[in-house]
Amino acid sequence: MKTKILSTLAAAVFLTVASSAFAGDVKTDYNHEANFDNIHTYAWGEMKTANPFYADRIKQEVDKDLQGRGWQLVQSGADVTIFAVGSIHNQQELETYYNGFGGGWGGGWGWRGWGPGGWGDTTTTVTNQKVGMLVVDMFNGNSKELMWRGSSDEDISKNTDKNTKNLDKDIDKMFEKFPPKK
Repeated sequence: MKTKILSTLAAAVFLTVASSAFAGDVKTDYNHEANFDNIHTYAWGEMKTANPFYADRIKQEVDKDLQGRGWQLVQSGADVTIFAVGSIHNQQELETYYNGFGGGWGGGWGWRGWGPGGWGDTTTTVTNQKVGMLVVDMFNGNSKELMWRGSSDEDISKNTDKNTKNLDKDIDKMFEKFPPKK
């Protein structure tokens, strides 16, 4: 019975850690002195991405979210200018596997039955995971001060469609509570 409980608990911990490791990490912040109530227009500034195909995808998703909130894209004289930077970097991940826990509770010699046989074998592997990062900044069109920033970190898959869906979800999450309210 204890083995079942311990196995269930270990599986639950593993699933919690694994699901958080693969979820996109989205954060936003803004200038608390800025008034977003009077902002209705935006223009695009510079866009830098590691993969040039993603520049248009990022613009389209941000445009969709902003225009869904009543903002209008203009070529000049915008209330805010948006800049975006997308990059990819390698992140090392360590995975340790345990084989043959040995010992047990009660019986045998040693403290609570833990004795020879110990923990068994462990194997640790190092893998490089590609991680994509996107930062979207909004600057005031007149003062040029930073007003809002959204950022996202996401594991990169070998599947382009999956990456595009994750990018879209992360951008939507960035703008979920936009514009910020004081």
